[in-house]
Amino acid sequence: MEESEFRTLKGYRLKNNRAVTDAMEDYLEMICRCEKQDGYARVNHIAAALGVKPSSASKMVANLKELGYVDSQRYGMVKLTPKGWELGEYLLYRHDVLHRFLCLLNHTDDEIEQVEQIEHFFDEKTIENLERLLQRLA
Repeated sequence: MEESEFRTLKGYRLKNNRAVTDAMEDYLEMICRCEKQDGYARVNHIAAALGVKPSSASKMVANLKELGYVDSQRYGMVKLTPKGWELGEYLLYRHDVLHRFLCLLNHTDDEIEQVEQIEHFFDEKTIENLERLLQRLA
């Protein structure tokens, strides 16, 4: 039997040492969604969409700004940087692929809650393979 290195979820997170946390991904995904839909994002809209307090959203926007993913201005306007757009577009893509897959698998029209809970655990290769599978099944 081949030995594998098993870890706890926290252990895998520490091993991979990701700069962008799951929560940051959720915010970037929502900011990207808002900018695509409305042409802009505001801290209070982001907070309402994610069910958090505006002060929490402001803190996360500050963290994302420090990492170079967003620019924020007074009065709560938030804009993705090119780096933010790149990751945000991928996050929307990942969300869409998983949502379509789970809806197909479960014969439903809405699997948002489940997607939101699991999307952070899939790597790019797996998402690309799921997309290919969906194309074959369609």
